[in-house]
Parts: sequence; structure tokens; C-alpha cells
Amino acid sequence: MNVRPDFSKNANMAETAPAFLSVWDMHSYYGESYIVQGISFNVHEGEILALLGRNGAGKTTTLRSIARLDDPQVNHGEIWLDHQPLHTMKSHQAAIAGLGLVPEDRRIIPGLTVEENLQLAQIAPPIGWSLERLYELFPRLGERRKQEGITLSGGEQQMLAIARALARDIKVLLLDEPYEGLAPVIVDEIEKTLRHIKEQGMTTVIVEQNAVRALQLADRAVILDTGSIVFDGSAAEVLENESLRAEYLAI
Repeated sequence: MNVRPDFSKNANMAETAPAFLSVWDMHSYYGESYIVQGISFNVHEGEILALLGRNGAGKTTTLRSIARLDDPQVNHGEIWLDHQPLHTMKSHQAAIAGLGLVPEDRRIIPGLTVEENLQLAQIAPPIGWSLERLYELFPRLGERRKQEGITLSGGEQQMLAIARALARDIKVLLLDEPYEGLAPVIVDEIEKTLRHIKEQGMTTVIVEQNAVRALQLADRAVILDTGSIVFDGSAAEVLENESLRAEYLAI
């Protein structure tokens, strides 16, 4: 069971914070629809957490709530990142605090080249990975740096979306369906990249319908069902538990 972190002014933060990213009793709504129903979970620094569940379980809503986007509304609960209260912030403040969200639709900016998309992410501090380092991580983007971003293939657009997040000095990478619609060979390439990013110390939360691939990548897993957490534990345990996968992931 998760315990609410003690973030009081007199607390020794290094000793009392149980995780790098902590979600406590979060409730999220779209209008009158009650989507996320009081969930609590922790993400430790440097780990990959797979946030899983069937369609409509509340996974994307959870990511958008953590990123402090205008929708959905978070009417209750707390979200902490590296001792900072995200629940008191607007989305741009959360981004400055260190959140990098890669949405499912990627949101590549029309009319801008690959390089211009990356440069725009670095127009104001805090600036993260250099263009040279990003092109080393994604050689295809380096080859297409002068090509308009929206003309890239789906896999290349996903690479650009991840690179754009890393162009900022982020602490947590939030990925919403990064494998959606991609060929297995491209999924392999992106997974290899995510493993490399983890080796650099990046903390990652991944929402993915391809649950087996996400579990093979992740250290831990949280499974949602109708807005509530039904499992919080190791990714290996989910892979080994056939009945759990069948009931909540349909695999």
C-alpha cells in the first residue's frame, strides 16, 4: 500500500520522500465523468513504470493529469516530482519543473523541419540534450534534419516527439502509446532507444496497449481497471501471472 509522503516544511526531504514521482489519492474528471478514482502510486528515480489496463481504464487521463493539462480536471489529491508540488502548477510550470509528455498524437508542428521542431523546444531554459546528442541517439533524425517534420514516417515522427521531449531538461518522461501503429521492426528500434535513455538515468512512465512489450521494457507495472489500481508491483510478476493478464489486460 502506498503511504502519503511527508512533504511538510520541517521534513527531511531525502529521508521522507518515498519516490521521485509520487501520485497520492488523485481523482480526475472530464466534465461530470469520473475517470480516475483516487489512485496512488510511486515511481522511483531511474526506473521505467508501465501503466497498463484495458481501453477506458484511465491510463491516458492519468498521464494528462500528472502533466497538469487543462483537461482532465484534478479536483483532489497530490502529485509530487522531486519534492515539487505539481498539483499546484499549471502545465507550463510542470514542464519547467521537469515533466516531458509525449502524447499519442505526437503533435509535430506543421511547417517546421525536424531541426526547427527541436530548436523550438529549446527556445527557453531549461535546455536538455544538445542537437548533436539527439542526432547520435536518433541517426534518422540527423539524416532528415532539414525535412518537414510532418512528412516523416510514423516511426520517425515518434522518434522526433521523444527527441523533442529530451531537448528540454526533463526529470520524468511520460510516453502515451509510443508503439501505436508502428511496425515491429520500428518498435524494436524505439524500445532500444528507451533502454539507452534509461541507462542515462531517465525516469519513464509508459502507457502502452502492447502490454507484453511494455512489460518486457519496464521494471514495475501499475494496472488500472475502471479508474482504480488493481495491481502495483514488478513487471516480471505480471508477465508470469497468466490469470492477471487475462483478467485485466486481455493477453
